[in-house]
Amino acid sequence: MGSLLALLSQPLDDAPTEIARVDVAWSALAPILFLIGGAMVLLLGDALTRLRSARGAYAIVATVSALAAAISALPLWSRIQDADRGPFSTLGEAVGVDGFSLFATFVICAAVVLGALLLDGWLRREGMEGPEPYVLTLLSASGGVMMASANDLIVMFLGLEILSIAVYVLAAMHLRKITSQEAGVKYFVLGAFASAFFLYGIAMTYGATGSTNLVDISAFLSTTVLTDSGLLLAGAALLLVGFAFKVAAVPFHFWTPDVYQGAPSPTVAWMASGVKVAGFAGLLRVFYLGFGSYQLDWQPIVYAIAAITMVAGSVLAIVQTDVRRMLAYSSINHAGFVLVGVQAASEQGVEAALFYLAAYTFMVAGSFGVITVITRRGDVGTGLDDLRGLSRDRPLLALTFALFLLAQAGVPLTSGFFAKFYVITAAVDAGSTWLAVIAMVSAVVAAFLYLRIIVSMYMTSDDELPESRSIPVPLGAGVALALSVVVTIGAGIFPGLLSDRAEDATPVLVREPDPDAVEAPPDPGIQPAP
Repeated sequence: MGSLLALLSQPLDDAPTEIARVDVAWSALAPILFLIGGAMVLLLGDALTRLRSARGAYAIVATVSALAAAISALPLWSRIQDADRGPFSTLGEAVGVDGFSLFATFVICAAVVLGALLLDGWLRREGMEGPEPYVLTLLSASGGVMMASANDLIVMFLGLEILSIAVYVLAAMHLRKITSQEAGVKYFVLGAFASAFFLYGIAMTYGATGSTNLVDISAFLSTTVLTDSGLLLAGAALLLVGFAFKVAAVPFHFWTPDVYQGAPSPTVAWMASGVKVAGFAGLLRVFYLGFGSYQLDWQPIVYAIAAITMVAGSVLAIVQTDVRRMLAYSSINHAGFVLVGVQAASEQGVEAALFYLAAYTFMVAGSFGVITVITRRGDVGTGLDDLRGLSRDRPLLALTFALFLLAQAGVPLTSGFFAKFYVITAAVDAGSTWLAVIAMVSAVVAAFLYLRIIVSMYMTSDDELPESRSIPVPLGAGVALALSVVVTIGAGIFPGLLSDRAEDATPVLVREPDPDAVEAPPDPGIQPAP
């Protein structure tokens, strides 16, 4: 992309005599194509067939599309782990395929599966059956995968916008609930500001380095000493603002509580899992790889953001009375923990951040899955008082919710314990001891939040219990909750199953194209310049 901008800036007389052809490795783009293809199948199938009359058909198509995208990435994972082949790039070095991008792809696809399963019963309960939410989720996921594999800031921006625009609509899709529309508008307006900051950051980075390609930026910064780095640092700061908004880091978190409370519960499950994974994947790719030579400049900023994010998220959460707002501030606290791994600026820090994101995806999707089930028509009933009697009416559901909450608190034998342990260890090894101390203190404060919810479910006196109620658990939601429980407990007992994969997911920037790529033929309508 940087070379394209340089080409457009040349005088017409200096134009090259031929158009360069770009290599295309279609296998590397298969996950994105499957996600987009699934969205197209849903739209066309609903328009041309009786797909609407088949119960659960939309959720099945969306789930199969996400699983197909993940399966298509498995041969790529085997290939990049081969020492003789390794990572590669395609589309003129604009897209990179390495362990990092593929690991993020797997996690994003898992988040799509969980979100689609939760949507099925919720949409029927609300009388909103249709393919649109599934289509938007798949398109949003394709943008997330694009961000995770972007080797160019322009491609990163395109992925960010594809990811975000679909989520803006998802947040506002409950047309009979005014708070949902307010959430969508607020998210859209603030997201537009964040996108503008990100775009200005790209422009300033190009002005300082002469390229938007991360490979070129990394090579330039590692071999060139800038006499005046103000433009570069300003660009990096603006890029950080854009990413910080997307991952809900303080002080760019103001949208999170209102949007999490007003948006449909299954949408929030996707936002808190898949969208957060994509945001951190882009953040790590740009700063750890692209600006790696200047880590001493951006590390202190990320250090400060991580500290205030953990403290603010935990302290503000304990004064809330709505469960969704409580979990919104909890997600802010968790974003701070992931930033602890990011600021370490080491392979160990990246591995810890990836493990945390994968574990948190199932914990938070499961938590909002329970909320999706227990809410009443209109997506209401998320106060602490509404949880009273849940252990009596649905003991297994209450136990499942308690498990996810304890995992988020970092209780041993759950994935959350090792997630927190790994990022704190990475911070200590990187010399950020005080940040590790802040992380442990904030974890203790946040534990009070989770215990408040558990106490509301289990320790309510008999005279305060409401009347017994029927809480049906749709099949799709039950499957999603079961998968989340298995991963949360499995990664807590056998963390190596996940940590080994995160260790293999080393992010790299490479110029080498795929030797099996198909070279795009020249356009017959374009004639060489005389």
